Amino acid sequence: MSLTIHGLGTALPPHRLNQGDATAIAARVALPEQVPSPSRYRLLETLHRRSGVGARHVVLEDLTGLNSGSEQSFFGPTSPGTGERMRRYSQEAPPLALRAVRAALEQAQVPPERITHLITVSCTGFHAPGVDLALMAALPLPADVARTHVGFMGCHAALNGLRVAAGFTGADPGACVLLCAVELCSLHLQYGWEGERIVANALFADGAAALVASVGAPSTEMSATKLSAIAAPAAPGLRRLIASGSLLVPASSGAMSWAIEDHGFVMGLSPQVPDLIAEHLRPWLERWLAKQGFTLAAIGCWAVHPGGPRILSAVTESLGLDPALIEPSRSVLRDCGNMSSPTLLFILERLRRSGATGPCLAMAFGPGLCVEVALLV
Repeated sequence: MSLTIHGLGTALPPHRLNQGDATAIAARVALPEQVPSPSRYRLLETLHRRSGVGARHVVLEDLTGLNSGSEQSFFGPTSPGTGERMRRYSQEAPPLALRAVRAALEQAQVPPERITHLITVSCTGFHAPGVDLALMAALPLPADVARTHVGFMGCHAALNGLRVAAGFTGADPGACVLLCAVELCSLHLQYGWEGERIVANALFADGAAALVASVGAPSTEMSATKLSAIAAPAAPGLRRLIASGSLLVPASSGAMSWAIEDHGFVMGLSPQVPDLIAEHLRPWLERWLAKQGFTLAAIGCWAVHPGGPRILSAVTESLGLDPALIEPSRSVLRDCGNMSSPTLLFILERLRRSGATGPCLAMAFGPGLCVEVALLV
């Protein structure tokens, strides 16, 4: 039987930055020791305008203090060290993850004690005990829940987490899996005028998403009312995962990277990424879909991770898609920014709420350069 998603929840931090806020912050960290020249500030404004991000949410309220030059801000005149950034991650990530998890459990109508496996996904922070134990204590989850962490895999990691969930439920049809992806990308704003860092600062944001999944109904002991609610025609579509796949693009190891340095985690994003996607994506994807008994034309909707507007354009052009099919991805990028691993689940949630019909092809890119896909109906 296929892995079935019974509930999907998302959460955003309360502090919202508009494009003007984000540009001012970018100017402060790009040139922390001087007032940026008018030409450089205009360049930052142009990059932010072209990023496709209209607004983003961040966990740090004092982030906006940069506009007034406050030295009390987390990102003051000097770049915070990795230790300080990780301390803030350990404080801020668990409550944000908890909000997404509670929303997913409520939609699924699954009590916490029914969860047998917990999968956490993150690449923007690490601490132990971590988010997984915080969720166990707060919900609470059973003490014998099986915990697995998918770490440092970047923007496609939610799809890796789905594959792990499918493995658990395939081995144990009675398993009920809770998956939570949480990322605090804003903690890793980078100082300096290097192009890749400026682009990353313009794109990334904070968010969390969670889902509850099992094979069939989540519990044979659930009430008839709850079972009927899950099976009702009004329930969101795009629920069943029927296949997943992965491609490591040849000779692409330098195209996308994610490294831990002394002042946070540093993203490397080569301008060659769209060209690599254009060259390699379609031939592989057509072969992979054929193995599942599908063609590109048979895909009813697309959930493509918005790594940036050029990446979305490369996917659209490479696969010959109607640009309207990628609008859910562009709208999430516009409203929330690139939140790394939770982003794809935000797109899937929008598709489900809009009544989109499958088959749905979910796709994301990560360090490697690696492509991850999942087929849902």
